[in-house]
Parts: sequence; C-alpha cells; structure tokens
Amino acid sequence: MKSDIEIARETRLVPISQIADNLGIPAEKSELYGHYVSKISESLIDLEKVRQHKLVLVTAITPTKAGIGKTTVSVGLSLGLNRIGKKAIVALREPSLGPCFGMKGGAAGGGYAQVLPMDKINLHFTGDFHAVTTAHNMIAALLDNYIYQHRKDGFAMREILWNRVLDINDRNLRHVVTGLGGKTDGITMKSGFDITPASEIMAILCLSTSLEDLHRRIGNVLIGTTIDGKPFRVNDLGVTGSICALLKDALHPNLVQTTENTPAFVHGGPFANIAHGCNSVLATRLALTYGDYVVSEAGFGADLGAEKFFDIKCRKSGLQPALSVLVASTQGLKMHGGVPLSDIKNPNMEGLKEGFKNLDKHVKNLQRFGQTVIVCFNRFSSDSDEEIRVCREHCAELGIGFAVCDAFNDGGMGAVELAELVVKTIEEHPSQPLHYCYEDDATVEEKARAVACGIYGADDVTFSSSAKAMIEKINEMGISHYPICIAKTQFSFSADQKAYGVPVGFKINVRDIVINCGAETIVLIAGDVMRMPGLPLSPQAERINLVDGEIVGLS
Repeated sequence: MKSDIEIARETRLVPISQIADNLGIPAEKSELYGHYVSKISESLIDLEKVRQHKLVLVTAITPTKAGIGKTTVSVGLSLGLNRIGKKAIVALREPSLGPCFGMKGGAAGGGYAQVLPMDKINLHFTGDFHAVTTAHNMIAALLDNYIYQHRKDGFAMREILWNRVLDINDRNLRHVVTGLGGKTDGITMKSGFDITPASEIMAILCLSTSLEDLHRRIGNVLIGTTIDGKPFRVNDLGVTGSICALLKDALHPNLVQTTENTPAFVHGGPFANIAHGCNSVLATRLALTYGDYVVSEAGFGADLGAEKFFDIKCRKSGLQPALSVLVASTQGLKMHGGVPLSDIKNPNMEGLKEGFKNLDKHVKNLQRFGQTVIVCFNRFSSDSDEEIRVCREHCAELGIGFAVCDAFNDGGMGAVELAELVVKTIEEHPSQPLHYCYEDDATVEEKARAVACGIYGADDVTFSSSAKAMIEKINEMGISHYPICIAKTQFSFSADQKAYGVPVGFKINVRDIVINCGAETIVLIAGDVMRMPGLPLSPQAERINLVDGEIVGLS
C-alpha cells in the first residue's frame, strides 16, 4: 500500500474557501493561510445549535507504543457518516513536533483517513504551537527581568513555579541553570523545560471560551510566590495584554479537510499523559455549530483522555457526548493479553481473549460516566476473520455494539458499518447526563483517589512531601475546587508503563503537583512520567527529508 504522504499528495484538495462556503461560513469570517487552510472566527459559534447537534467521542483501550489508531478511526468515522448522508465534521488536536520527529512521524490520521494538508498540519501549520511557546517563554523572560530590575527595591521570589517550554523532545533541557555569567547577564537560578503540549498556556488556549476569557485566564496564571509568601501572577507583572496579543490569532480554530474533503477543525494540542489531552472548546463548539454530527477524540487510552475529556473539558464547557466509541485492535489486545511485543502481529487466540480484560475495564469506566459505549475494531492487514469474529462475539456478550473500521485502506466506505452503528445507537440509546468522577467541593486527595482507585483500579494514592506541601498551598489559596489532571504513563492503568492488561495491587504515588490557576486545573504528576520527553535510539527525524522540494518521511 502507498505511504500516508503519497496518498496525501495524490488527493485532490478543494480550496478551503469552498469547504467553508459549503458549511455556510461567511468569507469575511475566514482568514486564509494559503489555499487549503484557514482560521475561522469563534464569533460564529451558536450555542443553541451546539446543544442540538450530536458529539461523538472517540477513545481507546490502553495503547501500544505503535498506537491503536484513534485519529484514523476519528477521521474515518466522519467520512463514513458523510457517506451515509449525515453532515459530519471531525474536530482534532494539532500534532506536536516532538513526537513527529521522535517516535510517530506525524499525527494526522493514516492511509485514506487523513486530515490534509498533512505535511503542513504535522509541521508548522498556522503557527499556533509557536505562539503558545513564545507566549509561555515571554512570561518567563518578563519574570526574570522583573526580578532583575526590582532587586534593589528588595523584591525577591521565594519560589518560581514557571518553567520554560519547547516543542521538541530534549531530555537535556529538563533541568537547567539560567543567568550564568556577569552581573548584567541576569540572576543565576535553576529552571527547566517542559514540552509545549504540557504548557499551561496550551491548556488555557484549549479551555478558553472567548478572547475575554483568555485574558482573564492569562492574568490569573500563578508564576510563583514572593519572599513574603504572597502569590505572584501574570497580572502582577502588568503584561497580561501583551501575552494575549501573542495568542490573538492562535485562539481562532483552524479549518482544513480530510482525504474525502470532509471539513475538519484541527486546533490545540495538549498531550493526555501530561495534560488534559483534548482539542479546544472553541473548535468543538464551532464544529457543533455547523455539523449535525461531530467526531472528536481524546488522547491515549480512555483512563487518561476520556476521563479528562469528561471531568475537565465537559465539566467546564457544558459539552455532552451522545456516544463514546472505544477503539481496539488485535495487536493492542494481544499485548495486554501477555503476548510479547515482537509477536503481536501473529495469530494468538489465547492472548487475544486475555486482552479482553483491558477492553472490559475501559467499557465499564466509560459507562460509569453515563456513556453509551460501542467498540470499534480498527482493522490491520494482519488481522484474521476469526479474530474479528471472536471480538464481535465478546462484545455481544457484553451487550454493546461492535463494528469493524477499515478506513485506513478504504476511506469512508471502510467506515460505513461503524457510521451506521453510531447513528443507530444514538437514536435508540443516547448517553445519559454525565456523571463525573468527583464533585467540585471534594478535596484534592479525594479527587485523586476517585480517579486512581475508581478508574485505574489502584488500591490507594500516596503523596510525596513536596506534593503534600503543594496541597497545603492549594487549600490556603482556596482553589481546591479545581478539577485534577493526573499526569502518568499512557501505557498502563498503573504508573508502571510495563504493567499491561489490568494490573492489581498497586498504588499511585503523586510525586509533585503543578498549580494551573489560569487553566483552573491541578496537575498531579504520578510515577516517573516526564513533562519533557526524550528522543528514542532511532528518532523519526532520521527518516524525514526534503527531496526535490517535497517532504518525505512523515506518516
């Protein structure tokens, strides 16, 4: 089969102005970024239509390092829905350059179910990531300058809570020292870098509901505490307006298209293992304004992305999915059934059936939120009809819908079975109102245990001394009502990335806490998860190239 980028190049794209016009978007509300990308004004959002139209969440079982195929299924489902006569739009996150040049080589779907132009989307796109990176680091620079310029006035910081960010996987930047050199080179202090998808500015961009809300949130960002113990925020620097100016264009959702010219909003890019893992509220609302069905995904497995989608994004925006689609693959099921990674492409019925335990737990977790769940089997070329039959029978025993998706090979036609099941299930068994994992007024500890014990299956949650100190600060500041965002490995329900399947008898240790007063979330860092990833032995960058003016190596 042709590579993703070959398929992308052979696809005849429609001018994005035509895609927008077909949706009914006025030309003056669409700002073109070339022929095939535009930014759409969020002023077009109609909340009444948002409530009337149907949102479908695509999530997955616990992923393998090769992924499960959520984005391909999400794009494919939107294609399939349009094939059966529904007006559907897909709403996704923007890819990060870190994994693009590290492990994945891209994140715009695959095969004949992609969002296009995939090379632009995977690389610099409309500059949203650069805007977030610049805004974040501008706060760091302005804080350093404020400390330097006001030191003679007796101003000093007891604690700085604001790292820098970069959209590159670079383990050498996790811990750094700044201000080395002479007196005019600044004040020497410890710092560090997170990857841009972990930035609070990225979370704010995705959770803001307007320019005014963006301004409020940016001003509330907590960047440290002063020597006398008082919170110090961006508003105290007097630079809130300038940071918002850097984000003005980035706030507008991006409109692109799929391999079958289906409209796609691609906007925002927080990771679900270290952040809240959902595309922007504005993009989802815009899609729901213009599409009768909107397909959106939440990052990694349902224990991370879906939980945060419900407990953070839906809680704060009022969004309500009509249905959740749980994506599974034989390779993922076999891995969770104890089959060695080197053998997961080979037939192994015993391992496949053992892997159902992981699928079953995710199904039950989603149902706890009040969601109606169907299982989507993402078909790979190595899958046998017998394996598919066994998966279908298992889902029938659970009493949940099952459909095969082969959008990777067949585009929208390969997703018709899934699309028909989605429509039928929503019409006959729509999801109930959301039941969150915890109430707003629960303590941080209670919220952590509700997610770790209730969703992950942990026996308990422990807190390091530094985490306990941060909880005291949270209580003193009166912000314990914020939802929590647990940062942990995506490869297991536990904090041990090699504990596949459904581990038992484990505890989740919270070793640190990051307070995001602008995003209004409390990030609990569990286990050894890093907010700045490293590169693998053979990064994808070794295979990305520019040949005769064309980019190769993206997938």
